[in-house]
Amino acid sequence: MTGDFNIRDSNWNSLYLFHSIHSNLLVNIVDTFDLSLSYSNNSVPTRYSNSVINLMFFRLNTLEFDNHTILPESQYFYNHTPLGVDIHIIEEFIQDKRHIIIKGSKEDSKFTCELIENIKRINTSQLMDRKSLELAVQEFIRILNLLWQKHSKCIKITKHSKEW
Repeated sequence: MTGDFNIRDSNWNSLYLFHSIHSNLLVNIVDTFDLSLSYSNNSVPTRYSNSVINLMFFRLNTLEFDNHTILPESQYFYNHTPLGVDIHIIEEFIQDKRHIIIKGSKEDSKFTCELIENIKRINTSQLMDRKSLELAVQEFIRILNLLWQKHSKCIKITKHSKEW
């Protein structure tokens, strides 16, 4: 969150000797969004009158926090100095395909029958400890995944896809 908040305060400008009740209100509002005041890499005024009223607030522990710059050389005709920040965009994998079995279909019946038959074959007579239980569960998961891949079909997820 960034902007011209028009609040002069000693909290963000060491040259200003006073504290404003308005800064408390701003900080309380910002806090509800889990943001904190970010201090620039260079300490220069953000307004021609040597005041700091243009501020940036970021979430803590982000690359942008305490890593923005005040750009006095870009002030030109305005009475405010622009603030600059590099926003780091992280690539994210968005799944666009998934496997489904339609309820009540032939594939659903085959999948269920084969799963039941394979579960019956898992040796559970020797379940004596955690290790033997883990082995039985791993075998169940292996069978489930194998049968799922065998009987499901891959579809492309669209904005019209239903949640199952």
